[in-house]
Amino acid sequence: MLSLLKKLILISGVLLVLATATAGGYCWYLSGHIEERFAGRKWDIPSTIYSDTTPLFPGKQIDLFAFEKKLKNLEYRKTTGRPEKPGTYRLVDTGVEIHFKDLHLPGNIREGFPARLEIKNRRIHNIRRMDTGEALPLVELEPEVIMQFFGKERELRRVVSISQVPEYLVHAVLAAEDHRFYTHFGVDPAGILRAVAANIQHGGIRQGGSTLTQQLAKNYFLTPERTFRRKLHELFIAVTLEIKYSKDQILEIYLNEIYLGQKGSASINGVGRAADFYFGKPVEDLTLPESAIIAGIIKGPNLFSPYTHPDRCRDRRNQVLAAMFESGWITEDQLAEATARPIETVGFEKYRRQAPYFLDYVSAQLEALYPQTTLSSMGFSIYTTLDPEVQSAAETALASGLARLEADLPALRRNDPEKKLQGAVVVMQPRTGNILAMVGGRDYATSQFNRITQSRRQPGSCFKPIVTAALLDLFKPSDLLANRKTTYLINGRDWTPENFGEIPGDTISVRDMLRLSCNRAAVDMVVRGGPDTAVKQISRFNFSTPMQPYPSIALGAFEVIPLELARAYCAFAADGVLPFPLSVRDVIDENDNQLVRRHMDIQAVLSPAKAFLVTSMLESVVTGGTAKSLKERGVDFSLAGKTGTTNDYKDAWFVGYTPDFLALVWVGFDNGDSIFSTGSGAALPIFADLVNAMPGYVSNTPFTIPPGVVKRRVCGDSGELAVSGRCPAPYDEYFLEENQPVAKCRLHAGSGVFKRMFDGFRGLFE
Repeated sequence: MLSLLKKLILISGVLLVLATATAGGYCWYLSGHIEERFAGRKWDIPSTIYSDTTPLFPGKQIDLFAFEKKLKNLEYRKTTGRPEKPGTYRLVDTGVEIHFKDLHLPGNIREGFPARLEIKNRRIHNIRRMDTGEALPLVELEPEVIMQFFGKERELRRVVSISQVPEYLVHAVLAAEDHRFYTHFGVDPAGILRAVAANIQHGGIRQGGSTLTQQLAKNYFLTPERTFRRKLHELFIAVTLEIKYSKDQILEIYLNEIYLGQKGSASINGVGRAADFYFGKPVEDLTLPESAIIAGIIKGPNLFSPYTHPDRCRDRRNQVLAAMFESGWITEDQLAEATARPIETVGFEKYRRQAPYFLDYVSAQLEALYPQTTLSSMGFSIYTTLDPEVQSAAETALASGLARLEADLPALRRNDPEKKLQGAVVVMQPRTGNILAMVGGRDYATSQFNRITQSRRQPGSCFKPIVTAALLDLFKPSDLLANRKTTYLINGRDWTPENFGEIPGDTISVRDMLRLSCNRAAVDMVVRGGPDTAVKQISRFNFSTPMQPYPSIALGAFEVIPLELARAYCAFAADGVLPFPLSVRDVIDENDNQLVRRHMDIQAVLSPAKAFLVTSMLESVVTGGTAKSLKERGVDFSLAGKTGTTNDYKDAWFVGYTPDFLALVWVGFDNGDSIFSTGSGAALPIFADLVNAMPGYVSNTPFTIPPGVVKRRVCGDSGELAVSGRCPAPYDEYFLEENQPVAKCRLHAGSGVFKRMFDGFRGLFE
């Protein structure tokens, strides 16, 4: 009997040694996989696209309601007292007090500071630091998040360190999930025994008895299936984690990994994102009851969400608070006060893409550089040129403008959403090419076709300034063009261009041709200057659509991409320099390394003098031509622009610009139906609404006269140098220094007798 007992003990010892060796070997095997995973990327983090910064400066118009909304988008919190912490603000009688956050952008790093914005008559009167009293000429608000590149799992995550997590939240999580976390070795035997008893009683897996470390092992390394084999695997991983890493390291990973709810189709992972999603604040600012809510959600995010089940959430929070009290982590007074607090959240808002057409444009550029899998997992920060205020103004102006047209012209109404009247807007900075706003259509949900970047439409009279710029070596602004009805033989067929409206006189100056948008005169200029010459010079503007040397090029007969037309107009505002349309400024990886730096790609296509002449003539369009109604619509600052309308009223255009911004508006039907309106009637009002809503870009700075431009007084009848006291309609005109009139007016240079004789002879031939 004793011998048998010894054998059993020996066998048991050998089996124990083998089991221990096997377990140790398996843990060693697991440690390699765990270390490999933790040494690399712990999580797939979506790349984030940001807008541009928002400048604040004295003189800028400001709407407090919109400004508060912007601050909310930037996760600033309203306070009742002086804003002491970065990311807080309060409204005061004289304006707004803000504690700006740190700014950490490529080439633009700034520590946060408190400042007061004094506001008078809806404008910023001054900006002054509250800590030093220094007056500031400019302050930049941080960029807004406008999109995230989601991976297959669509996770929203904000990684935080354990040092950022308040003690309240740590204790709440431990009280809710594993109050012996700091004393066990990854496995809690008492918890396992309770779970085993419950599972035997119910004949299946009902309880896990999992420690926090086991939960991390399950969520991070295993599938959610409920089997004994998976549970055993979980135990081994948990023990291995406890051997290799400290308790604080394990807790930090857990707090960033745990699933805490759903925002639309994106999951909320980690306490950093949950703090923002539920309470609109950084994790370090969570209160005791808020911490208990987040800890309570872990057990069942869909069951205990404060958004969907506030009563259950409150009961679960109070359970967590009671557990914290039992563990000695809060006092009885703290328990009573926190339990009495109502559930207060920041409010649920589903994830939605802002500026969707612009983001499609940006995404296409990025995906040419990086695979979609990289963008959805590597946590890049992508900084763009978008101005959210200008984007909002463009979207609102287009929507209201199209609705107004449909209300005024019932023939424009369509029941089918895909056949409705359409429009598009793009706003750029002429000198940089920065795209401030892009609206590619009326409703992105209905049509993702971007009419700014993908459509090809006839530009109509909006192409006349391009043609004029191409022929400025041959024509002067005062030169007279034929306004007579003329028939041309084009490819064996007669073609007779007509004006849209009555334009009196047999001749008209180049300036007035643009001012009044005279078709006959524009064609005369191309015919006299040479269609081949015109096309050759126009090619410098880099239109991707083909142009043919026909006289009809003067009337915008060949299709263009609207973004390319806007880019061409930028050259007029930017001293003849054609910029590259820029949407992405920088791409930064998660370690703050700069991956992409987009420098301005520019090309001189006109001399500054020629660009100024075109701009000067387009100013006449606004002051006394086809766009003069802008003043009636509240646009009373220095502006150059051009209306455009195509045959049968299929397209309506307006392009307007200052030295600081350029905006293009197009209105039409995708299928080419008539809109029964002109550029001045359909597109110009949308432009007016847009610019009236973006005063930050309106400085009323006049266009600067560059070297190479001279001013001369000319006769309105002949276009030649005016004779003082004799020419009846003299005016001042700008010219290229190398192409200016040298002869005095031959109509009015002689004496009165000879003048009357000349007029008499001229009358015989008219």
